[in-house]
Amino acid sequence: MKALRFARFGSPEVLEYVEVAMPRIDGDTALVRIHAASVNPSDVKNVAGHFSNTVLPRIPGRDFSGVVERGPEAWLGVEVWGTGGDIGFTIDGTHAEYILVPVGALVRKPAALNHEQAAAIGVNFVVAWLGTVDYAQLREGETIAVIGAGGGVGGAVTQIAKSLGCRIIGIDRSPVDANSPAGKRIHAFVHFDEHTVARVRDLDGLADGVDVVFDSVGGIAFETALGLVRRRGRVVEISATGRRRVDFDLIDFYHNETQLLGADSAKLGVAESARHMQGVAQGFDHGRFDAPVIAHRYALIQGREAYEAVAKGTPGRVVIVP
Repeated sequence: MKALRFARFGSPEVLEYVEVAMPRIDGDTALVRIHAASVNPSDVKNVAGHFSNTVLPRIPGRDFSGVVERGPEAWLGVEVWGTGGDIGFTIDGTHAEYILVPVGALVRKPAALNHEQAAAIGVNFVVAWLGTVDYAQLREGETIAVIGAGGGVGGAVTQIAKSLGCRIIGIDRSPVDANSPAGKRIHAFVHFDEHTVARVRDLDGLADGVDVVFDSVGGIAFETALGLVRRRGRVVEISATGRRRVDFDLIDFYHNETQLLGADSAKLGVAESARHMQGVAQGFDHGRFDAPVIAHRYALIQGREAYEAVAKGTPGRVVIVP
């Protein structure tokens, strides 16, 4: 089969379009023909050498949508989707014509999405689900502030929070497009700057802060996130943009009895992510979530160009269509 592979870390130039042996299945695995696979910023960082657990040489790629070609009879011909923090890092990933996955990782693709759309969901929605539903245990009627609401993860968080019946405060450096998935769901937008905390607390009913903060920026936004949360509220952190080490007032922190939660979807392998993908699939099939915007499509042989596009930044998702 054809695949993208890298044997050393670096810019997208280190990616090679090569022919490799077809994966061999056993009784515990299935072979999925890839119909589409997105390129995430974490894929670009993986190739660049930002992750210490990556084993070389490696086929990168975390998210996929395709059809089962070999495996248990009940799954043959079924459209499936998935993601994982192991595929593309310690085992070969999705930027190829086929991928081998455990049978326990098989999840039916939402009928509401085509393969390209389905391939652009996994990473963003799994970490959003992990942080809001599993860790923060966001509940109906609560208020959540989403820092980085205009990004991919922020957009996923707003959709999940809306489906749970929550009030959503969107926070970002630039206004969120009113027609975007996040823009259609946030109840109020607040600009991210030194006055963010005061502005949020000036909103109706939020003088004491919000119940949950989902901070998809971290680092430079960390102190703001702590300042937004009410007593015994929950703060979810998934990144460390601009600053790896942070300072905060520990006395204020424990007096507020704040719960600080880290969420890392990369710790979930493709089989462990299946439960989250099933929950997300139900949201799409019941019309609670919006399909992502696909900005660019590339053939597998154009893999370097796809990675370069993501590295430069795009307003929508980038997918590889083998």
